[in-house]
Parts: sequence; structure tokens; C-alpha cells
Amino acid sequence: MAELKVDKILPATGSSIALGESGKTILIPSGATLDAPTATLTNIGERIEYCSSLKTSPFTASASKGYFINTGSAVTVTLPSSPSVGDQLIVIDATGNASSNNITLARGGSKIKGLCACATLKTDRVGVRIVYSGSSQGWVTATSGNDTPPVMDQTLYVTATGGTVTTSGDYKIHTFNSDANFVVSCAGTSSGSNKVSYLVVAAGGGGGTGYGGGGGAGGFREGKCSSDPYTDSPLDAGSGLSVPAATYPITVGGGGAGGPTPGSGTSSGGSGNNSIFSSITAAGGGGGGRNCGVAGLTGGSGGGGGGAGAAGGAGNTPPVSPPQGNSGGSGGPAPGGYYGGGGGGAGAVGNSGNPSIGGAGLASSITSAAVTRGGGGGGSHYPGGGRPTSGAAGGSGGGGAGGSVGPNPATPAVAGTANTGGAGGAGGFNPVGGHQSGAAGGSGVVIIRYKFQN
Repeated sequence: MAELKVDKILPATGSSIALGESGKTILIPSGATLDAPTATLTNIGERIEYCSSLKTSPFTASASKGYFINTGSAVTVTLPSSPSVGDQLIVIDATGNASSNNITLARGGSKIKGLCACATLKTDRVGVRIVYSGSSQGWVTATSGNDTPPVMDQTLYVTATGGTVTTSGDYKIHTFNSDANFVVSCAGTSSGSNKVSYLVVAAGGGGGTGYGGGGGAGGFREGKCSSDPYTDSPLDAGSGLSVPAATYPITVGGGGAGGPTPGSGTSSGGSGNNSIFSSITAAGGGGGGRNCGVAGLTGGSGGGGGGAGAAGGAGNTPPVSPPQGNSGGSGGPAPGGYYGGGGGGAGAVGNSGNPSIGGAGLASSITSAAVTRGGGGGGSHYPGGGRPTSGAAGGSGGGGAGGSVGPNPATPAVAGTANTGGAGGAGGFNPVGGHQSGAAGGSGVVIIRYKFQN
């Protein structure tokens, strides 16, 4: 092998010297020293200079440096604010107590592993070498030691706005009583939170007129995150929803109209409107059937059938699992008279007997206080023989009672309670004024809950 011995190499022109050609290897023998006290050496491999003293307090790191951390207390290492692609640095727990006194890598304005979040090193004797890969992913782990995945724990929580926001312990609750947007700015991580619990209740149906059926309650759909401590309803789907950062339009259904009384005729109640959050749609409750054998309408819960033997409307329409509601009760002749069926509720079918009480709603503590929603509307009953009677009660959870039959004036039907999905009661009969109007269903509600801290 030929040898060339010189004391100094200078460029013939300019200020650069090329040692070898592209694709060739420059060999530096073992034991040789490559000393560059003031010059800048580029493209010669990885070179990290270690700080000789242990770091015991917060500091800002520099590229091409290695740092030994004294974890007798927690230390925050702020990463370089304007890194270049290929910049790297090493951080080591030198005293073996990072599990108790974490090392925080503050991102310094750049991403860490693709997230706009700081990272935490919390395993004793952990050491990591991180490299800046560019603006898309930022700082990424190149090598690590004495740690288990994730090497750098990036704990993020869902962050969002919209609706009326309340707080219960470590959880935020967004309540929507009308249409609006749920705006998620951070989707969170599994170590913090990355799903939301939800309750979506549609609007209740309106009650039918004179001896009509009560309206059906709005569909009731709930999904609870497994780690969420509140008490759910029996209709809980068993898991929450992931919410990537986006704007989610919220639709809160309006209640169905009560059946009007055009002239001396009768009318069925109108169905409630759907409530929607993301992929979850709760169906509006079915309207109650009118007198003279008109069936209740289908819906989240079905409307009660009208007097003279009409069938109740089917609940859980369209079908989902778990079911979002129940069927309405059928109407029929009572001894000496007629009655309309009770509307279906979230927790029970409408009553077909005498009295025709609306189906019960269900309780959920998603707002941290148990609230019952989704009651069916009560039917109206005519006993015959001119005897006055009260309409049947609405189901628990906002269902309105049916109107009375006589005397003059008859007691009017009661509307479903707003923002419960409760249904409207059926109209009664006034001996002077004739058939009475059914009452409107109550509007729905959307409630979203998630962990925002620990």
C-alpha cells in the first residue's frame, strides 16, 4: 500500500479540501485521534460530546451533546428550538431514580415522535439517543437502553370545545341542548385519554288526539369508556368513541308535534326528530296513534296505538344493538269505553292495560348525577257512562301524561320534558269541545364526557 506523508494539506483554490471521492471510504486507524478544536467537520459520522458534570436542574440541550442526569429530583430537558435534520443528542439517567423523579423532554417547539407533546422518561437507568427527522415527525428515538416501550411516554388528553362545559373530578362534560359543534383540537393518547363517553337521546313523539296513544320516547344510545367511573344505563354499548381532531356537528332533535284537532276529527301525533353525534344516531320517537283504530308510529320507541284496538308502534326502529327503545302499547276497548296505548319508553314498553301508562325511561349518571330520560307518553282513557277520568301518567324520564276525558273543561295532555327525549301525552275528550289535541314530545340531548387530566 502506497504511503503519502505530509505535514499539511491546503486547498489549491477556494476553502474546501476533498479527501477521496464519493462512494469511497476514508479509513482512520484504531488509536488515531481526529482533532478539530476550532474547525467544523461534516459528514464524518456520528460524534457526541458528553458533558462531564451531572445535570440536576432544568436546562436547554444542544445538538451533538450527551447529558448525564441526576434524578435525585425531577429534571426537565428542553430540546433545541431550531434543530436541523440529523441533529441528535443523548440523555441518560445516571443515578437510577427516573421512575420516581421523571426526566421530561420538553419539545422546544418541535414535535416528538409526530406529536405536539412533551415526552417523559420514567424507567430507572434509562438512556435514549434521539435524532431530529424533520418537521413532520420531529425528534424520534434512534437507540435506547434499560427501558420498556414506550421509551418516551407522551401522555395526552382529549381537548375540545362546544356546548355547555362542566367538570367532575378529572372529567369534562359537554352538554348540548341544541344544535352546535363539538370541536376536538387534540385526540389524546392511550396513556391519557383518547376516547369519549356519550349519551345521545333523540326527541320524543307527540301524542295522538282524543282517546289516542301516547307518543314514543326518543331513541336512547349510550357508550361508556371502560375506565370511566360513572354509573351507566342498561343500554350502554360498552365502549366509547375515538375522536380524531376534527369538528363534529351535533344535531339535537326537536320534539314531534301533538296531534291537532281539525274540526271534529282526530289526528295522530308527529314523530320526534333524530339526535346525532359522529357515527351515533338516535332515532326520534314514534307519534301516538289517533282514536278509531289508528296504530302508533315506529321510532326509537314506538307510539301507543289509538283507541278502538290499534297496535302500538315498534320500537328500536331502525334496529341497533343494544336496542335504543321499546314498542308502544296497543289501544283497545276497556269495559264500557276505549283507551289509547301508552307510548314506549327507553326502559320499558308502553302499557296496553287500563290505565295505559307510558313506558319508563332510564337513568344515567354521565353528568355525574343520576338523571332519568326517555319516558313514553301516557294514553287517554274513556270509561263510558259519562264518568270523568284522568289520562294515564307518562313514563318516568320526561313522558307527559295523557289528557282527561270530561268534565268540562277537560285536563289537557302534557308535553314531554325538554331535553329528555320524553314523549307527549295523548289528547282527551271534552264533552263540550270534543276531541282534545295531543301534546308535543320533548326535545333530545347530546352529552359527551372524557378524561382531561389525571
